[in-house]
Amino acid sequence: MPADESAAGERLFTLPNAITLARLGAVPLTVWLMLNRQLDLAFLVFVGAGVSDALDGWIARAFRLRSALGALLDPVADKALLVSVYVMLAVIGVLPDWLAILVVFRDLVIVGGLLILWLQGIRPAIAPLWVSKLNTFAQITLAAASLFLAGFGLEAPALTWALIWIVAGTTIASGSAYMAGAAKLLRGAP
Repeated sequence: MPADESAAGERLFTLPNAITLARLGAVPLTVWLMLNRQLDLAFLVFVGAGVSDALDGWIARAFRLRSALGALLDPVADKALLVSVYVMLAVIGVLPDWLAILVVFRDLVIVGGLLILWLQGIRPAIAPLWVSKLNTFAQITLAAASLFLAGFGLEAPALTWALIWIVAGTTIASGSAYMAGAAKLLRGAP
C-alpha cells in the first residue's frame, strides 16, 4: 500500500467518512418520515442515501481516502438504513411482516455466525457472496419501489409481489450460503 494511502487509512475525519456518517444520520430521519406517512419524502431520502453510498465510495477510491473507520461504517450505515426501512414498511402495512422478520433474521444469523467463528478463534475474510450481492440489490429495489409506490399513491401489486418473492428467495439463499460457509470453517474444511 502506498504511504499516502496508508496514512489515509489512519485518518478518521475524511470526506467519505463524513458522507457515510450523514447517511447513518438519515436512518432516524427516514424512520420518522415513514412513521408520519411521508413516504414520498422517505423515498427521496432513501434515494439520496443510495447516491451518497456511491459517492463516498468513489471519493475514497479516487482520492485515496480509504480508512478502517470507513470500511466499518459504510456497511453499518447501509444495513441500518435497509433494515430500518424494511421494519417500518412492515409496521405501516406496506410490506408483509414475515418478510421484514426474514430480512432481519438473516442479518442476525450472519452476525451471530461471525461471533461464533470469532469465539472459536476463526477469523474469516469478510467478503459478500454473489448471492448476497443479488439479495442486497433485490432488497434495495423492493424497498425503493415500495416507498415510491406508496409515497406517490400508485399501485403495482404484481410487481410488488414478484419483488417480495424474489427478496424472500434470495434472502433464504444468501443466509443459507453464509451458514454453509460457517459450518465448513467450524469443521476445519478449506
